[in-house]
Amino acid sequence: MRPRKDRTKDAERQDRDFVTALARGLELLRAFRREGEALGNGEMAERTGLSRSTVSRLAYTLNKLEYLSYDPDTARYRLAPPVLSLGFSCLAGIPLRQLAKPFMQELADYTGMPVAMASRDRLSMVYLERCKGTNAVTLAIEVGAHIKLATTAVGRACIAAHDPDERARILALVEEHEGDNWPNVQPGIEAAIADYQQHGYCTSFTEWKRDVNAVAVPFVPKDGSPIIAFNCGGPSQTLTRDWIESDVAHRLVDLVRRVAAVAP
Repeated sequence: MRPRKDRTKDAERQDRDFVTALARGLELLRAFRREGEALGNGEMAERTGLSRSTVSRLAYTLNKLEYLSYDPDTARYRLAPPVLSLGFSCLAGIPLRQLAKPFMQELADYTGMPVAMASRDRLSMVYLERCKGTNAVTLAIEVGAHIKLATTAVGRACIAAHDPDERARILALVEEHEGDNWPNVQPGIEAAIADYQQHGYCTSFTEWKRDVNAVAVPFVPKDGSPIIAFNCGGPSQTLTRDWIESDVAHRLVDLVRRVAAVAP
């Protein structure tokens, strides 16, 4: 994977109120991608595009503030519990989670598959809520997990719901990230946008993972907060294309309509 460009330099030049040091500190926290992952200064520098000296100072500061823990034996850092408190504060500030959960559980019980809501985090979708189904073979994706934006139904639904200008901006970022793989990714996104415009939902049939099918529907909050997308996904041998297109997709569209009716 190519190293991330230091986008804070461009932002600094364009906005005099932009606090570069803060932005770089947050970028450093974003470098941790998997649960329990431990990173050294070199790995953090590669992932963020920052110099090793800058990373060293930022990591030291975040450790002193207890957002990172440090293991002197391995010279590696891990995310510390105070970071988790920020995440739970964020979730508590999304009342839509509680409003939507009964409708989500109803569909999860009907299909036996997990039903989730997610929002975009750059080129990923992060799970905000999840209701488990009864099927023993389901996706083990929990709240806080990230999945790809470009190849998942929930990511495509989020892309499709944006206005054309913002959608073009997001797709340009996806194209840059995918590089030589973009010709393989682009048709699926374009087909999903067309499906959303015609049917009100987006799908991903074994495109994110070869044995997973999913359907998703976006929800655009009235208050201008970020777009949310709801999805239902599971093993392709059970959650078949025919079942999605003839039944599950329409139930998910109705779920989002019901959520919209009770949302503030």
